[in-house]
Amino acid sequence: IVQKDQAVVVEGYFDVMALHGVGIENAVAALGTALNAAQVRQLLRYTESKQILLNFDADAAGVKAAQRAIGEVEEMAYRGDVQLRVLNIPDGKDPDEFLQHHGADDYRALVAAAPLWIDWQIHTLIQGKDLRQADQFQQTTQAVVKLLSDIANADTRTHYVRYCAEIFSNGDSRLVPLLAENLITQVRRQRRASTGAPPRSLPVPTPSASSLEQAEAALLRIFLHASSYRDEIRQVLEDRDLQFSYSHHRALWRQMQRLLGLASAPLQALLHLGEKTRRDLLRAPLVIRAAAACMEKNLCEKRYRHFLALWEKTDCTTAPDQLAYFQSQVYAEKRRIEALEKERQVTFEDLVTMPWVGEQYDSLDR
Repeated sequence: IVQKDQAVVVEGYFDVMALHGVGIENAVAALGTALNAAQVRQLLRYTESKQILLNFDADAAGVKAAQRAIGEVEEMAYRGDVQLRVLNIPDGKDPDEFLQHHGADDYRALVAAAPLWIDWQIHTLIQGKDLRQADQFQQTTQAVVKLLSDIANADTRTHYVRYCAEIFSNGDSRLVPLLAENLITQVRRQRRASTGAPPRSLPVPTPSASSLEQAEAALLRIFLHASSYRDEIRQVLEDRDLQFSYSHHRALWRQMQRLLGLASAPLQALLHLGEKTRRDLLRAPLVIRAAAACMEKNLCEKRYRHFLALWEKTDCTTAPDQLAYFQSQVYAEKRRIEALEKERQVTFEDLVTMPWVGEQYDSLDR
């Protein structure tokens, strides 16, 4: 074991003798008892890399024995304290039977190719299941989610989520990202349930009411005080199919020709030519761009949450095309939100290249 830096655990006395007889001397067996955590810890003293391979029979009893052994050391395996692999010899043979017709090198090749215990568990869960049947698909995914949710390392967890999504896709590459997202959602939910952590908020936060209201008010102020930008504002709102979200802003926009005769509080705030309004007038093109982006971003976030809710409720097995459509809309809205967020920002280059608005600049008190 020390020389090979690995322990091979088999079921019976004859298996150990057969392996030792062909020079594979790092084989041991838990004779007369099931392999337990204490025995595993004892083996780990002799392998620096903590490698243990379980080679039990491939029949139902052998699979159950392997599952039981994994259960004994599962916590250690999840932590990475043991590098556990499982070997099932083809055709259901045990090591003794296999070596009667094959050489030691053939067995060593099987050992080298043996999967990690999680891979073996996944294939055991899937084996014999018809994943095209909704009930079997759901049963299998639930078992896989439970298995993956206990993986502490996020990178390892992500790897296996993708791996399982590829298996569940049945060769349809379009379904892989959809299934991966679905598995991630379920795994997170399972981890929260087991740890008692509160649910995470939606990926895209709702913009504060004040920022949206300020953006709309800025457009209306520029429309009132800078007549040269009225056509541009109308065009921006029309091109982006935008409407004012606040009722008093909508009323003011519809009745702009009568604004001077109104005396409502919102109107007085808009007509007041304060220092901020003066600055906004000097950089009107940037303010118009940022305000329109803020208004459109608000609409995109509403659509994002709408499609995300539909996507989470859709069964990927019964409606894969609909699921793909909802996901494409979620991604499209997310990309647009990111672009609009950049559009809202004013860079130094924007300020340098923006011409001063002469008419308004000359009329300011300096």
